[in-house]
Amino acid sequence: RTRSPGQRRGFVSSRGTDGFDDFDERRGDGQTDTMETSSKRDDEEAIKILRRRKQSLRKEIRSRMRSNYPLAEADALAAESNKVFSRLFDLPQYHAAESVGFFLSMPSGEIQTRDAVRRIVEGDGKALFVPRVGLDFERCDMDLVRCDTSKTAGEGDAKKDADGAEGELFYDSWPRNKWGIPEPPTTDDDAARPGDIDLLLVPGLAFDGRGHRLGQGKGYYDRFIARMRDGDEG
Repeated sequence: RTRSPGQRRGFVSSRGTDGFDDFDERRGDGQTDTMETSSKRDDEEAIKILRRRKQSLRKEIRSRMRSNYPLAEADALAAESNKVFSRLFDLPQYHAAESVGFFLSMPSGEIQTRDAVRRIVEGDGKALFVPRVGLDFERCDMDLVRCDTSKTAGEGDAKKDADGAEGELFYDSWPRNKWGIPEPPTTDDDAARPGDIDLLLVPGLAFDGRGHRLGQGKGYYDRFIARMRDGDEG
């Protein structure tokens, strides 16, 4: 094939004898690299835009939670939370599970799990695993640790305090992380391995009608679930 003097080294196409486009084998790699770089930049920009939108949505939802459920109305939030978990306790997946991965809630600003935890360990006698993030918050990694529930108040019937409210739970004496969430002591080393947890309940800041989840933004559960699925026991 003869190249005309006017053609430059680059991405050159001519019509081959078989009727199909025949791309010059000497096309410029620089142009291909430029196209790939441009596509990568577009992808990175799209990811940045998505992250900004998710952050904006998180701020909006947190603001709504603070407005709808101020600290002074903690009982109202607890009541609404218990409505959610009453549906959980009716699920066949819950009844079939011998072990449950669950989360301990922040003092405010999200669904409250205290009564549900009491039901899981006292009412239904299931093994309970809860998160431990530790002090390295930048690592964005966590374990779910099996709880020693032997310190739970009462056996079957929870003790009542002077006001008639249900008494302490096993985690009330645990240290709390920077979000005010109790965490298993570092002396408890019974961390979950693949196959240990029959049912995992994952918290979310918001969910849509198709079950898509918006988390708090750190990716703790994403990494934990991936680790369990990959069978990485380390």
